[in-house]
Amino acid sequence: MPIEPFLAQFLAVRAVPGLVLGLVAGSFLATVLIRWPKSGSALAGRSRCDSCAAPLDVRDLVPLVSWLAGRGRCRRCGARIDPRHPAMEIAAAMLGLVAAVAHPMPLAAATALFGWWLLLIAALDLEHQWLPDRLTLPLIPLGLAAAWANLGPELPERLAGAAIGWAVLAAIAFLYRRLRGREGMGGGDPKLLAALGAWVGVWLLPMILLGAGLLGLAALLMMRLRGERVARDSRLPLGTLMALAAWPVWLLAAAAARL
Repeated sequence: MPIEPFLAQFLAVRAVPGLVLGLVAGSFLATVLIRWPKSGSALAGRSRCDSCAAPLDVRDLVPLVSWLAGRGRCRRCGARIDPRHPAMEIAAAMLGLVAAVAHPMPLAAATALFGWWLLLIAALDLEHQWLPDRLTLPLIPLGLAAAWANLGPELPERLAGAAIGWAVLAAIAFLYRRLRGREGMGGGDPKLLAALGAWVGVWLLPMILLGAGLLGLAALLMMRLRGERVARDSRLPLGTLMALAAWPVWLLAAAAARL
């Protein structure tokens, strides 16, 4: 088969569905990100404008397209639409696209779901320094279930990853509190690393921590370049850094397990 028709078929069957499903997922994730910290629900009632609370029509709910058509503003009140909507939609679409291209089904679906889940975790921790148990803890049984479905590392590696992931950060938090007399880490960070270990397995946890550390150094460098104060007590959202580092590690782990 010539390369052009093959590439077109590949894009139509795998890449485009991953992109479209990512846009839909991102629209939902943006709503959760905006409403949940305010004790709102993304599932209750019709979708409404965040500014004037007017119900949105179908033409207002097409991910990214509606935002572009309205030039980023509500069609009724003219208020600026929260930029987190298009940002989350684009990010989730990229995750869906990469998952669809990198892996066959059903591994691609698991990879996309894991990526979208981590995207919400990263955004919540970045904005609110909050890692809800209702997001982190369900990732543990989901990761173990993926092992039963033969997706990614073996079950014993994941069990060890969950246990050691929690123990390592819990021990570091305990020692820091005893030595410095104050909290240096949120209680959700050990739970998140346990959840990540349940997905990638114990042997790849160091890669996640290394990746998170490098991302943290890059963030501090950007802060310095912007003229912001950087000191020994400067805080970074560790959950966000680990979530961002974990998904590429999972991509590699899942691909290696298929070989």
